[in-house]
Parts: sequence; structure tokens; C-alpha cells
Amino acid sequence: MLDEIYIENLAVIEKASVGFTNSLNVFTGETGAGKSILINGINAILGQRVTKDIVRTGEKKAVVSGCFSELSAEQLKKLEELGFETEDGKLYLTREIRSDGGSTARINSRSVNVSALKEIGSMLVTIHGQHDNQILMSPERHIEILDSYSDAQPLLDEYGRLFHSLQELSREINRKRKEQAGKAQRLEQLKEIIDELNELAPKPDEDTEIDRELEISKNAVFLSEAAFAAARFLSGDEDTDGADALLSRAEKQLLGGTDIMTDFAQLYERLNSAKIEIADIASELDSLVDKLGADPQRFEWLNSRSRELDKAKMKYGPELDDVIMTLEKAEHEYEELSGSEESLAELMEQQRELLKETSVKAAELSAFRKKSAERFVKQVTEELEFLNMPKVRIVVDITQGKLTHSGMDNVEFLISANVGEEPRPIAKIASGGELSRIMLALKSVIADKDGIGTLIFDEIDTGVSGRAAQKIGMKLKSLSKCSQVICVTHLSQMAVMADNHLLIEKRVEGDRTRTTIRPLDFEERKQEIARIIGGDTVTELTLKNAEELIKEAQALV
Repeated sequence: MLDEIYIENLAVIEKASVGFTNSLNVFTGETGAGKSILINGINAILGQRVTKDIVRTGEKKAVVSGCFSELSAEQLKKLEELGFETEDGKLYLTREIRSDGGSTARINSRSVNVSALKEIGSMLVTIHGQHDNQILMSPERHIEILDSYSDAQPLLDEYGRLFHSLQELSREINRKRKEQAGKAQRLEQLKEIIDELNELAPKPDEDTEIDRELEISKNAVFLSEAAFAAARFLSGDEDTDGADALLSRAEKQLLGGTDIMTDFAQLYERLNSAKIEIADIASELDSLVDKLGADPQRFEWLNSRSRELDKAKMKYGPELDDVIMTLEKAEHEYEELSGSEESLAELMEQQRELLKETSVKAAELSAFRKKSAERFVKQVTEELEFLNMPKVRIVVDITQGKLTHSGMDNVEFLISANVGEEPRPIAKIASGGELSRIMLALKSVIADKDGIGTLIFDEIDTGVSGRAAQKIGMKLKSLSKCSQVICVTHLSQMAVMADNHLLIEKRVEGDRTRTTIRPLDFEERKQEIARIIGGDTVTELTLKNAEELIKEAQALV
């Protein structure tokens, strides 16, 4: 329940601390006194949208804080899941709204975003205002009311998982179909790429090796002459001794001293090794001369191959590795697309099976709703009879359509306002007062289903009076036995039912308007009820009438 709400600098409310009982709390006051501001304050701590113009003129910020206690086990569990705990059994929700448009939120002393405040607030309080009657005027919302009443969530969760999987599978099938629409053209493109690059057959680093060989071929004459001359210097010719002949002479000079001095022997061996190495070098130079012999055909092929590789690199590169990777990717995509028809057929078979399973679950949900609707109609009819609408007949019209996130049902509440009339959509025949009572009847049958401890009704008495208003007050009193009820009203028939009657007053002090909120004792209640009955003029007769009404209300409940 909501123990207390503290409000500071909220519109005309400078400072107010309001305590609540766990039964029926009723706010009354003259039009414009600030009853709507109080509701706005409660909405603020429940995470609803607020605007900066709600901050009291001349102040930097407005503060609203609510203290909740006696939380249910289910609410405590949800808090724990969200990472919050109560403080000595109390839960504090706070909202600060700055005049520059910003706002901050806290749960206990911990800063949170507004969405967290909204999530926790939604399980603590439900507010019914005049705009909530629009739910009745919107047939697409009726299914939510029926499901809330019937505890359909477990079935909805099971169905929802299947429906979500069906949606995902359908999206995948659509993607595959779109792929197939352009598949033939794409396959042709890929085939051209694969044929072109397979014919080219590029090898890693081939372009680098060809460039190197071309560079050598372009300088073949120079390199050949240099190799030939070097070979002659080493091997000699008919006219000149080469390095090998000179080394042989030096070797002969040292040979005689090898037996006498070890240094000679070592140097002789080194000369012999050098002679062998030079002979090998000379032989390789001769081979290079043969190798560097001009080969016009080879040179032409190298140039042609280099141009082909450059062309492929310009098209698929910039590097030869990119060209090779393009071929690999094209082959992989070609193989994947070639097998996509089989893949699509498999997916469509999965879709058919999942559709059957989802449809079966939707049918179970539909049967559950129809059975629940019978109980729902019976209970709501009883509530409407109590609320002075004995001739109103309500019908839950359930028809089947395509599968949606909530099943295959279309649910609409129809009413027959008079005996003998066919049920028709609520939006077409219900008056404002009837809508308020129908909504209260629905809230009454759902109150013990949603686990929310505090119900707030903002002028639910709009459009009603007399006996109907008294019945609404009695129903709110009845609801307050299982839930905390907070009600804003302008009717005496409802105000007299209060366990805790609070007055919202507006006063002009100096050049400022201030609104105060205070609980009323018995005598003050008489004065306020008399004001509601007779207007600004309170007489002994209206006071006596007010006293009788209060006593009658206490006797009724």
C-alpha cells in the first residue's frame, strides 16, 4: 500500500505530506483546487511522463516521494529480480523534475532511470482516470482485459514462443525467396567470374615472380656479357691465364714447403679450396651465359602473362591475392546458391509443421478464453446489477482471424442497455456514466487477479449521480477491503464512504496561490459534504443532511 506521499513545489502545491490508510481514501475539493495535480504527482513517482511546466513558478525543481509498505511476496520477488530491496519493510520512490526540463529518479536512495521506476510502479499502483474509459471504446484492447481476468499469461507465453519462432522462420523464408528471385542472374554472373579466373589460373605471388623474370630478360645482354667476362677472368683463354692457372702456380710454390712448415701446409690447403671454389664459380657463370641466351618467345609470354594478371588485378584486386580470394568466394557462393532450392524446401516444411503446432496452441488459447468469458460475463453482470445497471447485458464476442502475437482471437465487448435490444459495441451506445460504471465493474472482477495493492480512481463518478453514484461509492468501499483504494470525487454519495477523507484546498496568500491537503475529522467532514451538497452556502439543513449521509454510509458497510 501507499503509506504517504510528499510533494514539494509541484504547480500550486508548495509543500504537502499526505498519509493514507489501507482502506478507502477519498479526496474532495472545489474545482481547480489541485486534485489533478495530486494525481500528476503520483503519476510522476510511477515513472509516467512529466513536463517542466509542472514545477512551481520561480522554483528550480519539484520533488515527489512516495513510501510503500506491506508489499506482497510476489512484489518482493519482482523487486529482488530487479536488484532492489525494501528498507525496514518500506520502499521509497522519488522523482525530481527540474525547471530546465530534466528529471531524476530514485528507488530508495539509489538513482535509476525512469523506465525502472515505471516497471516497479506498474506492480504497485494502477490508476483509473476518465481517459481509461477509452480502453472500452477501443475493441482491440478488450482482449487484454479478458486475458488479465482469466490468468491467461502462461498459455500466452507458450503460444508467444511458438509465434515468435514462426515469425523468425517466415522472415528467413522471405529472405531466401528474395535471394532466389535474382538467383539465376547471380549464378550467371558467378559462372562468368569462375570461368574467367579458372582460365587465368593465378597462383600466389605469380605476378612478383614474373616481374622479376621480366626485369632479368630486359637486361639479358648486359648480364650475359658480364658473366662471360667474369668466367674468362677466372678460367682464362688461349692467350691469357685465368685465376685458376695463377692459383695452380701459387700452389706449386707452396707444395715443397708443406712437409717442412705447418703454415705452408695450411695455406696450401686453403689455396686448393679456393681453386675448387673458383672453378665452381666459373662453371656457374658459363651456365648463366647459356641461360641468359635470348629467348624471344619466353620474353613475349612473360609480357602477355603480366598484362593478363594486371587486368585481373584492376578488375578484382588491387592485389593478386584479392583476385584469388574472389575466385574462392565466387565458387563458394555458387555452390551455396545452387543448393538454396533444397534449403528453401526444408525451411518451408519446417514452417508448415510449426504453423500446425502454433495453430493448435492458438486453438487451446481460444477455448480457454471462451470458457473464461462465461465466468467473466457472469461476474461483470453481477457487478453491473449492483452498480444500478440491472438491465444491461454484456456479451464477450470472440471471433477467429489470422494468427497474431495474442493468438487468433478478436475479442470485443458488446452490451445491450435495454431488454429486447441486440448487443452492440460499447463505443456506439454507452454514455459517459455507463462507461465509468462498466469500467468499475471490470476493475472489480480483475482487482484480485493482478496482485496490485493500490487502486486509484480519478473522478470515476463522471456522468453519474443519485443512486448510481451511491452504488459506485459502495463498490469502492467493497474494493477497499481487499485493496487500498484512493479516489478523487466531486460527489457527496462517494465522499461519505471514505475511511480517510482528505480535503484539497486552494488559498491566495499575498500574491501567490497555495494548495494544501489535510485529513478531515468528523465535524470537518460534515462541513465539506454540506458544501458538496449545497454549494458555497452551507446551512443547518445541509449540515444535518451531511451528517445523516455519513451515518447512513457507515451503516451500509
